Amino acid sequence: MARYDINGRTVLITGAARGIGAESARRLHAKGANVALVGLEPERMEAVAAELGDRARVFEADTTDAGALERAVAGAVRAFGGVDVAIANAGIQMSGAVATADPRSIERTLEVNLMGVVRTDKAVLPQIIERGGYLLNVASLAAATHAPLMAAYAASKAGVEAFTNSLRLETSVTRARVGCAYFGFIDTDIVRGSYEQPSNSQMRKMLPWFMREPAPLSLAIDAIERGVEKRSGRLWAPRYVGPILALRGVAQPLSELQMRGVGRKDLREAVRLADPATGADRVEDPLIGAAGHVAAREDSVA
Repeated sequence: MARYDINGRTVLITGAARGIGAESARRLHAKGANVALVGLEPERMEAVAAELGDRARVFEADTTDAGALERAVAGAVRAFGGVDVAIANAGIQMSGAVATADPRSIERTLEVNLMGVVRTDKAVLPQIIERGGYLLNVASLAAATHAPLMAAYAASKAGVEAFTNSLRLETSVTRARVGCAYFGFIDTDIVRGSYEQPSNSQMRKMLPWFMREPAPLSLAIDAIERGVEKRSGRLWAPRYVGPILALRGVAQPLSELQMRGVGRKDLREAVRLADPATGADRVEDPLIGAAGHVAAREDSVA
């Protein structure tokens, strides 16, 4: 497939204030793209835009608000003449055991991570299809392997994968292309915050050695850059994610056997620590929901 030249095209990115979103904006802007930074945390996004200078615009929008996303897309069209590429990246991570977690945490995770992608796609698809562009939805390795204390997150990312698979086929009759990104543990605020929680620290003991430390953020950005330039149907980082995706039918049962066997003691302790009654886990960042049970704020990251 011929390389999709991003120079002079416009990329819209949700969750653009930090982490994968902000770094993707920096990388693609350096390749000559216009970038529309969409999300909450306007001060952070303005700082990124100021750093980039020309060809960067900020649009404050919550992915739980379809109207706000539509206005952001319209603003990007006015500023740059259209949207060629969109990266639906916004997401949060609220960990906890289903039996003891506050239902608001579960619902909020599904609302932001799954429905936020659906709303983003609906808002931007007319532009992507008209211009024969590329839409990338960010899922996770958690779409294929489902760990304890991550039920809502895993369900939301599995939903993103399924939604993207169907959408990929629907758009195959047009010039546009749709992709899904699968990332493992990447060095972002969400992952660092999650690792600091006692329940998740306990869970890390059961991970394979190569997954216990977050991978450099640059690996995810490299994958996104390559994916955009190829308009890939699927992309992932780090490298171990690919084989796990291919062997998902084996990986999940093996993981469950390990946790029910030699990992049972650690799993029992992790579930105990996740109970709000213990007071062990706290919300370190109420906006991105790095971990914990109930966000102090009721708005959602975008």
